[in-house]
Amino acid sequence: MYKKSIILSFLVLIISAGTVYATGAGEVGHPVNGFLSILPLLVILGLLFARVHMLIAGLAGGILAMVIGGISIAEANGFMLEALPTMLTITVPIINSAIAMAVFKSGGYTTALTLVRRGIRGKVEYFAAFIVFLQAAATYMSGIGGGSAMVIAPLAFAAVGAIPELIAGMSIAAAVSFTTSPASLESGVVSQLADIPLQDYVSTMRPYWILFTILGIALAFYGAKKRKAIFQGEESEEVKNMSNKELWMSTIPAIFLLFAVILGPLVNKVVGTPIFVPLVYLVVTIALVFFLTKFSLSQSVEALVEGSNYILVRLFSVGIFLGFINMIGDIGAFETIVGIARNAPIWLMVPAAVLAGFLVGVPAGAYVGSILALILPVTIALNFSPLATGFVVMGVGMGSQVSFVNITMQALSSGFQIPIIEVVKGNAKWVGACTIILLAISFIA
Repeated sequence: MYKKSIILSFLVLIISAGTVYATGAGEVGHPVNGFLSILPLLVILGLLFARVHMLIAGLAGGILAMVIGGISIAEANGFMLEALPTMLTITVPIINSAIAMAVFKSGGYTTALTLVRRGIRGKVEYFAAFIVFLQAAATYMSGIGGGSAMVIAPLAFAAVGAIPELIAGMSIAAAVSFTTSPASLESGVVSQLADIPLQDYVSTMRPYWILFTILGIALAFYGAKKRKAIFQGEESEEVKNMSNKELWMSTIPAIFLLFAVILGPLVNKVVGTPIFVPLVYLVVTIALVFFLTKFSLSQSVEALVEGSNYILVRLFSVGIFLGFINMIGDIGAFETIVGIARNAPIWLMVPAAVLAGFLVGVPAGAYVGSILALILPVTIALNFSPLATGFVVMGVGMGSQVSFVNITMQALSSGFQIPIIEVVKGNAKWVGACTIILLAISFIA
């Protein structure tokens, strides 16, 4: 597979470079025309559609940009060395993601589901609704939809089975959560590239996160009730012997972190001093994990450190990818696209960008953060507001939830023990409906 991807990438690169050579571009003093400036972007998108790894696709596009624009190796190196630190300084999402993963590993979400199952006494539709709520909350706190689904989906399947509307509700909740979370790679990319303070972006998008999360919860409730679902399995051995008091104690770290992430900024504003800041809720959450769960202090801290691996690895990858994108921007690609977009009616620009984000997210859903590095420079040049930018980002997230290569989709497929094609088919109708709602909101707002 990887050999085929590399061969495909180089074939595309050779053909594209031949086109450039035939036109005489790349020579000193040769102007870069509109089509040639966006050719590297088209190459990257084409390779991503073909499921080539984003860094291989980025390298192909970057080399082509060097050929077209006459960019030297030293200049290309400078682009990469400038882009990497930019991404690795997104500290708050890194911290929040690491804390949330520590809560995951301590069992906080497992005990939350167990408490609800015991409390609702057979009303499966309420349990299904809570699963989507937990998926949204966990993803919002950690910024990682796939990581949340990996933990929650097997528990949900063991309890109620593979209900299509439940799976779709989890997907919708994940999409709007990781694209607006204060802990996600995607929000960090938006903050850095669009020069929007992270908390401002998160606050602006929070009402829409809540709206679509409620839609996902309602969908799961509807599906479970419509299908007359029943509980299928028993509680796991790990939690079966735990009392309700012990379950509540284990869930408190998750409740506290959710409160700190969502309501902390409001509390800080009301009291007039920063109380719920990353340092404070990091220490308090890890202390709660130590005192209220079976984790030792060393295990709690190790879970925190290991929890940062996911987002740090992806920030590193996106940093390299962004270096290639910046080369493409240097030869005028985004100015060309903006010039075309400006000819469209103003009222149509934002919905069109949202739809474009969705369409790109479908084949390239594994690389949402990288896709934003492709799309955001255009929205920035068009002077989109933070709200309009957020709608575009949500559009990409929605597209990723009907993508065969998205990690959340793969986690749902594995957790509910159904082929990923069934997840895609089940999601298509409901995610598509939510995308239409998003387009309508973007048109009105």
